[in-house]
Amino acid sequence: MPLVDEQKAIVESSAQDVRRLVELVAENGLAELTVVENGVTITIKGGVPAAVAPVAAVHAVPVHRAVAEVHHAPVAKSHAPSSEVRASLESPMVGVYYRAPSPGDPPYVNVGDTVHIGQVIGLIEAMKVYSEIPAEVTGRVTAVAADNGELVQQGQPLYYLESL
Repeated sequence: MPLVDEQKAIVESSAQDVRRLVELVAENGLAELTVVENGVTITIKGGVPAAVAPVAAVHAVPVHRAVAEVHHAPVAKSHAPSSEVRASLESPMVGVYYRAPSPGDPPYVNVGDTVHIGQVIGLIEAMKVYSEIPAEVTGRVTAVAADNGELVQQGQPLYYLESL
């Protein structure tokens, strides 16, 4: 194959890969996707605005697929934080939020619980990968802001806290 034809094939293949990444961003409502391969970095920004709040580090964890079927009794959600609220724990990414590690397990965090920096407060499923959500601040949970199994956006409050 002549060098020009080979280069043209590489460019066409790369364009197809980029188109597929754009489709993934759109299909999954991602704010941003960055892929690094062979020293090349590609960042694609979706239509969802990025959160202003800092994003917590997340760690992929192996979780039984049945997590998608977790159903806890509905929790009263509070979209308007009380005067006691000093902070919120927010979703670090777009995905489906789960309050417990698997069906039948108690939630990681309930109203009245004290959370500490780094403590796991829930899971987010995005593209069939489950990621732990660590608390970014310490405080006492005053309200649950997102339902179990709810699709959440990056920066959306999951819990409201009061300072200790």
